[in-house]
Amino acid sequence: MGVSPGIAIGTVHLIETGLGQVPEYSIDPGSVDDEVARFAKALSKARQQVSRLKQKGAELADATAEELGLLLDAHAAMLGSTRMIDAVERNIRDQKINAEAAVQAMVREIARGFERVKDPYLAARLQDIRDVGSRILRQLTKTPYQAFSVLPAGAIVIADELSPADIALMDPTKISAFVTALGGAEGHTAIMARSMGLPAVLGASSVLAAARSGQTVIVDGEGGRVVVNPDAGTLAEYTRRAEARARLNRQLARLRTLPANTLDGTSVGLQANIELSRDVDGALNAGAEGIGLFRTEFMFMNRDSLPGEEEQYALLRSVVEGMKGRMVTIRTLDVGGEKLTSVLGDNAGQSANPMLGLRAIRFSLKQPKLFEAQLSAILRAGAHGPVRLLLPMISSVHQVRQVKAVLKRVSTRLRRRGVDIAEATPLGVMIEVPGAALIADSLAQEVDFFAIGTNDLTMYTLAIDRGDEQVAGLYNPLHPAVLRLIQFTVGAAQRAGKPVSICGEVAGDPRFASLLVGLGVRELSMASQSIPRVKQRIRALDTGPATRRALAIMDQAEEGQVSALLDDFNENL
Repeated sequence: MGVSPGIAIGTVHLIETGLGQVPEYSIDPGSVDDEVARFAKALSKARQQVSRLKQKGAELADATAEELGLLLDAHAAMLGSTRMIDAVERNIRDQKINAEAAVQAMVREIARGFERVKDPYLAARLQDIRDVGSRILRQLTKTPYQAFSVLPAGAIVIADELSPADIALMDPTKISAFVTALGGAEGHTAIMARSMGLPAVLGASSVLAAARSGQTVIVDGEGGRVVVNPDAGTLAEYTRRAEARARLNRQLARLRTLPANTLDGTSVGLQANIELSRDVDGALNAGAEGIGLFRTEFMFMNRDSLPGEEEQYALLRSVVEGMKGRMVTIRTLDVGGEKLTSVLGDNAGQSANPMLGLRAIRFSLKQPKLFEAQLSAILRAGAHGPVRLLLPMISSVHQVRQVKAVLKRVSTRLRRRGVDIAEATPLGVMIEVPGAALIADSLAQEVDFFAIGTNDLTMYTLAIDRGDEQVAGLYNPLHPAVLRLIQFTVGAAQRAGKPVSICGEVAGDPRFASLLVGLGVRELSMASQSIPRVKQRIRALDTGPATRRALAIMDQAEEGQVSALLDDFNENL
């Protein structure tokens, strides 16, 4: 899978990142204490190594340094986890096995627990556990890391797997891309690749067998394609694509300060979706008019304790101030109890089907202390710039009223303490389940704005899990049922005089821009890198023809007809 866009053409450098065969053997009862001491020494060296890596990472670009710092903080916490240390020492003492075998057993035991939950985020956290286990094993077996920094300019690294620690040892001015047999889009390796601007393809299991050091290789980080030893025609084609992409990026950069207005003067607000405070600079550089969706759940992940009100406030304040007076829409926690089990303990609910269980606003309302701390932080951040509050997975008016009661209680408490908060914080809801779309008229009387999450709306409407390859091909946001729910929601917002935005993947795809504008959408929120391309498309549109084509599309009963009408309109722009 392509996890970081861009095209790179360079020379293969195969890297052996594995530990080989880790020794596993029984020990005499009299050697148990010595083996525990050997494990403790390796653990201490691993901690020192993490500390040195963090110092080295501070020399990288700001966005990459912050991401690596967050990861290494998480690794340091794991290396200090009494639960993990006790598990390894117990394995040594009870099973009379060597330290390497005890660490392997601990990792395998945790992995078995993770395998019971099919969730991409948790799968990425399992990789963090394995990385920490590998770090300890390297110290026990005295296996050094590869010296990535000595590779020549233009190198494309191909490996079985690369941890973020491996990437920290690379010289980003010399490495032009990397490919691994393992890994996924949700992991820290993928996140760091995007932060560093390196094209990357993960999960390419067949490449290791096909590639040889010194060969020419092409990496397409957007299409998820790796071409080893390309022929002259393929090399010429990808060289042309890389040059065209560079030209397009230069052209799009010129649009940064121009408004996203159609040819007839209709203004469409383009905002950014962000996940971390480091994303603010990228949003501003792309010309975002504000933050249409700040996903706060990333503040709660990769840690052994919940962030308190002060920590959340400090982070949110940095985002609000960083946006320099532009609106920041902050979504409350959108996870289920299964993702926070380690920090909530017995209070975390386990759902047989997490996507239909206790998640998002349902979860927040069941955890009042956690929810009130987050709301307090958001209200306080609103004193430093314009902020909107967005509620995920709303399905009833009653839920909105419950939240309003909590908000009133929290704001009253803050004012009594003399804490500065915003005079008024607009309240909005995500429209991402069919039930919410169908009661949009009623919801519009309770809230100040809507944000349509087309990803979940499509999934819940069509009963399709995009992560299940057997049915993923049926996932289609152009399904007439999904489009009618969007149209109904937009109409309800317009009748109530309330703004409505789209913040799912379709917002960042230029193909859908004419349809969304034609349906009456005037706010789109997307990944920062998508803003220039969508802006370019909007500036080529005329609202009248787009509206007429959207109405014609809404008369269709089949997805194929919808696609044909949309693509025909786009081709004639």
